[in-house]
Amino acid sequence: GMLHAQDNNVNTEFGVKGGFNMSNLYQSEADDENVLYGFNAGVYATLPISDFVAIQPEILFTTKGSELEYNNAFASGSTKFRLNYIEVPLLVRVNVTKNFNIHAGGYASYLVSSKVSGDGTFDFDEEIDADDLARFDAGLSAGVGVDFNPISIGLRYNYGLTTVGKERTVAGTTFTFPDAKNSNLSLYLSYKLN
Repeated sequence: GMLHAQDNNVNTEFGVKGGFNMSNLYQSEADDENVLYGFNAGVYATLPISDFVAIQPEILFTTKGSELEYNNAFASGSTKFRLNYIEVPLLVRVNVTKNFNIHAGGYASYLVSSKVSGDGTFDFDEEIDADDLARFDAGLSAGVGVDFNPISIGLRYNYGLTTVGKERTVAGTTFTFPDAKNSNLSLYLSYKLN
């Protein structure tokens, strides 16, 4: 058993990573109807705490959002919300075998910019002031990775726990728009630099 554990040794790693995002906003449950495609890119570090367990912090630029169908007292149509975040995941990574890891943890992110385009009652394409939305998002992350030194490929799901929109009052009615949370699936490639 001890000899086998040496096979999947986690070493200290620093590297770059990037990939492809499929994002959505969900209200009660996440579904895949209105997927918005985007990307993620950044840096990571793997810091071992035992032979096969490590803490993995990352700093990423990542795109989220959704194509949102809306139909309420104010308007109807469809809107593409593009939300751009600087995201800091903090994960516990377990090397199940030398070439396979599972990782889980949480993330916190800061909204850098946001763009909305729509057709329907409103036909527009504009930057929205990120201050009109919640600046911070936080959530849970979990994924799997396949490791071939120095390259890894992985799939990760990020489940937002905070509402993207802010509460506001229009004509005496208070509502949150968008009253939804981030749901994001990332496919990434990472490259170890050391």
